[in-house]
Amino acid sequence: MEIIKNPFTSYLFTSKWLKHFCQNLPAYNFNFIGGLNFFKPGILPVFINTGRNLTKGVSYTLSKQKNKEFKNSVLLIYDVPAYVNVDISNTPENVILHKIKQYPGYLIELHKYKDHNDYLESNFSKNTNRKLKKYQKRLELCFNITYKMYFGNISKKEYDFIFVCFKILLEKRFACKKTTNNNINPEEWAFYYEVAFPMILEKSASLFVVYEGSNPIAVTLNYLSENILFDAITVFDNDYSKFNPGKIALANLTSWCFENRIQYFDFSKGYFDYKTHWMSKKYDFEYHLYFDKTSFRSTFIGIAIKKYFELKQFLRKTGLNNKLHELTFRFKKNDISNVTPSTYNFSEVTKEQQNMELQEIKPLSTEYKDLKSTINEFLFLNCESIYNLKVMKTLNNQSTYLFIGKKVSRSITINCN
Repeated sequence: MEIIKNPFTSYLFTSKWLKHFCQNLPAYNFNFIGGLNFFKPGILPVFINTGRNLTKGVSYTLSKQKNKEFKNSVLLIYDVPAYVNVDISNTPENVILHKIKQYPGYLIELHKYKDHNDYLESNFSKNTNRKLKKYQKRLELCFNITYKMYFGNISKKEYDFIFVCFKILLEKRFACKKTTNNNINPEEWAFYYEVAFPMILEKSASLFVVYEGSNPIAVTLNYLSENILFDAITVFDNDYSKFNPGKIALANLTSWCFENRIQYFDFSKGYFDYKTHWMSKKYDFEYHLYFDKTSFRSTFIGIAIKKYFELKQFLRKTGLNNKLHELTFRFKKNDISNVTPSTYNFSEVTKEQQNMELQEIKPLSTEYKDLKSTINEFLFLNCESIYNLKVMKTLNNQSTYLFIGKKVSRSITINCN
């Protein structure tokens, strides 16, 4: 399998990456490696491929050409999917290659299916497909839902708005999970923000957005080669979790891939439950390490790097890295994370409550954003539309609300913990 027109080795991606993470240090090339350039991060003779760990999969070719500049050096190539066919028989003389397994990867081999329905029917049970259709139908019943793929065309105003919402949703999502996420680190987010816009315009990236009215409730940043869609960053609004918006977004995104003759949908590196459910193939991400076996210095550094990454992989397998992310989260200041979750229960509206002094509030008001998930659950359970809903606050009991729909009314008592 070949990555045709790899977006992560393009001039646009690599030049933006060098600007953000290497202060425009020069890029290096080596004659025996085609398709990649490198940067030198320190005084040691170690060269790393541009993009480093922010790519979702690089590919390259080898030739037996000699390269004097490689003597005594070490090359480290991050994130080579095992499905990429690198002809190692062309490795130059006196050059040693070590492949180091790091992360699991997951993809859908779309070309093996006739169409989107064939894929769903082949990989999910009738009950699962029925539920997926139910979630989407219910979401569209309760809200004004639209789906939009930005690919080749997007205004800067739309792009900026989506990226602001994108970051807010990511912060909210990982605060609820009580773990850190490197994507929203200021340096990384600034890179994604700058690189994605021009790549969308040249059709090497895309944004898939699920809108509720004019508000994004699910966003996915993708990169595209000629034959592969790479799922880079994906998030949905936790307040809509009852409707499974992540699955709905994924179903619509895979449908788009079939319509546009994409052969592979690559979820890229890292384990998440949804990837194992939707994939048709699991593979390994590898780090490729080259060093000059005629040089003691190069060999020593190469073996030290190899042992370092093998230790990191061991820590991942034992789950210690996840515990570290959780510990890091606890020490970070995060207003969202300090919010203590409330519990609530629905009950029939009593005559006494109907006669209470009531004040109508707007369901979408930011003043009552903490009610959003509760409102959404009421809508989901009772097949009500947000546009037919009245929310009444009882003035003599600040923790009780009346949800009055077109067909169903309920009393909601919020219990703050």
